Amino acid sequence: MSTIYIVEDDRNISEIESFSLKNSGYDVAVYENAGSFYQALKIKVPNLILLDIMLPDEDGLTIVRKLRENSLTRKTPIILVTAKTTEIDKVKGLDIGADDYLTKPFGVMEMISRVKALLRRSGEDKGDKCLSIGRIFLDRERHAVYVDHKLCELTYKEYELLKLLMLHAGIVTSRDEILNQVWGTDFQGESRTLDMHIKTLRQKLGEAGAMIKTVRNVGYILDSVIES
Repeated sequence: MSTIYIVEDDRNISEIESFSLKNSGYDVAVYENAGSFYQALKIKVPNLILLDIMLPDEDGLTIVRKLRENSLTRKTPIILVTAKTTEIDKVKGLDIGADDYLTKPFGVMEMISRVKALLRRSGEDKGDKCLSIGRIFLDRERHAVYVDHKLCELTYKEYELLKLLMLHAGIVTSRDEILNQVWGTDFQGESRTLDMHIKTLRQKLGEAGAMIKTVRNVGYILDSVIES
């Protein structure tokens, strides 16, 4: 399921956008200002961003520039939403890195169509190719993990374990589920195997490994960002 972030300070508009996108099968999160949006990006990079150009704390065009300068969000599809109707404003948005735009007022069906088309073009409708949480970046196509933009060498099981925790970020994953997903339903070994893999994974991730937290008698969770 593709994740879409809506950055819009008008609740009437964001509620319509969110409701329509959720009904179309997308995972949606809404942010009313740039500050809360930036915090969310530290936890997860979405598959697409629907960005209002007029926000209370920062201009949408400035946000686009910052996203395109960041290696983790450089290729994230962005649709600008603006009340401005002059051609020069649309061109400016596209020139600095936005992929498409919607001019208020717009129809729900038009919005959904543009979202689907952009996700198809970017390939993001085939599932999350990359996962980004805090200082950890996982590239599923290259089967590689980076911490603070540096390659982190993991074994196959460590990689699969980290991927599972990142896919369930913020949610406790039980020991049984981890063993079934990573080691297989026919696994006959000791559950201590999981604990040892968690230990080595934390060590290899360095300070970012502190994001993996133990939930006593339940399992593990990849939780909030660990600040440097």
